[in-house]
Amino acid sequence: MALQITDTTLDNVLKTDKLVVIDFWAEWCGPCKMVGPIIDEISEKYKDQVVVGKIDVDNNDGATSKYGIRNIPTVLFIKNGEVVDKLVGAAGKNVFVEKVEKLK
Repeated sequence: MALQITDTTLDNVLKTDKLVVIDFWAEWCGPCKMVGPIIDEISEKYKDQVVVGKIDVDNNDGATSKYGIRNIPTVLFIKNGEVVDKLVGAAGKNVFVEKVEKLK
């Protein structure tokens, strides 16, 4: 299961040398409901290699503003505190797996 990340926990999550994958989502967002289970699968598959989390945009303005999130779902791939890739909108599991494999 992916970590539930908040404005207050984000900085601690980013203090890793592993790839961090963050799904910005909201309860009311239809495409987010399609991406959510894929994010959970990725978190299980790569649990020892990658940190995977979710940020609810409705309750975490700080993180949402920090990364300029305007559309959801947006999934950021962060390494050493820097965004190295991102995916906006719904996509299939294979797209997420390819990105993780390339960046981890």
